[in-house]
Amino acid sequence: QLQLVESGGGLVQPGGSLRLSCAPSGRTFRSYIMGWFRQAPGKEREFVATISWSGSNTAHADSVKGRFTISRDNAKNTVYLQMNSLKPEDTAVYYCAARYGSLDSILTTVGQYNYWGQGTQVTVSS
Repeated sequence: QLQLVESGGGLVQPGGSLRLSCAPSGRTFRSYIMGWFRQAPGKEREFVATISWSGSNTAHADSVKGRFTISRDNAKNTVYLQMNSLKPEDTAVYYCAARYGSLDSILTTVGQYNYWGQGTQVTVSS
């Protein structure tokens, strides 16, 4: 069983930056495709970014492209989401997700992942 733990959320002013981290407890995530999703109050959970387990293939939602960057360090067993130029509409609970997969595969939908973290709150407000 893969347990995911997110960290790095908080309150930031518009235009600011945050870096979220996600690390599994109990085992390595080296062969897992990783993703970040977010859910704002009253809205469905939506895709933010994904990265293959090799790290060579990534995808980002159009709403965050050019501002957010997903990356991973398999040696440190951690995946990151660097968030720059934050906007109030980025306010949400951010979730890390994982699924065992092939070297360069990525996944962009909620239903494709079978492991989820508890989420970390990101609030963008002045």
